[in-house]
Amino acid sequence: MKKVLVVMIAVAAGLTAGAQTFYVQGGANFANITKDKNGNTSDKNTLVTFNAGGMVRFGLSKVFDLETGLLFTGRGAKADTYFGSTEDDNYIKTKFNPYYIELPVNAVVKFPIETDGKTNIFVSAGPYIAVGVAGKSKVESRFLGITSSSSSDIKFNDDDPTTSEQEDAAYNRIKRFDYGANFGAGVELGSVIIKANYGLGLAKINSTQTNNSDNDKNKYRTFSVSLGIPIGGR
Repeated sequence: MKKVLVVMIAVAAGLTAGAQTFYVQGGANFANITKDKNGNTSDKNTLVTFNAGGMVRFGLSKVFDLETGLLFTGRGAKADTYFGSTEDDNYIKTKFNPYYIELPVNAVVKFPIETDGKTNIFVSAGPYIAVGVAGKSKVESRFLGITSSSSSDIKFNDDDPTTSEQEDAAYNRIKRFDYGANFGAGVELGSVIIKANYGLGLAKINSTQTNNSDNDKNKYRTFSVSLGIPIGGR
């Protein structure tokens, strides 16, 4: 995994060598996991987590650009089950919250609002790859007035991304690597970038599931709202 992280950092550094604008980004993720073969999710399973990192844009033109960077981003889902008429007693609540280092590469199309080139509406889209680095799985229950809770580290398999197999696969481990596509839109207001993004995961998260194209069950779906602050450019 360390080698993969080094490669991702090296790729990001190489891609950003000619960058025009660097900005730091942070925001909220509304994460979910598809529950059936058609890729549907349930709103009640949405988990609120976060994203943070650095992104760059290359300043190719006033209407078209490319951006990339590295993000520390949360994925996952939650499930709350209630066994009574109220939500105060007799329940089980679970949270599954893995974290990834993500490398996105997006094409950005701008629609200028003002002629200064710094105020624009934009749309973006492109692929991403991500490697799992940490995370927690938590369970809280309450029955007959007694509350208990537990948590455990999320386990990733030790996959070799250069092969077609899932090395170290097990039912209690998720895949180390995720990939998919991002679709976004937002507005540039000179000193800030406000954007929304939808991450469409294309890899099944369970390490024992090797056929990602079989159907769309058990794949990440992550909607995020973020604020970017430019801190450099030339």
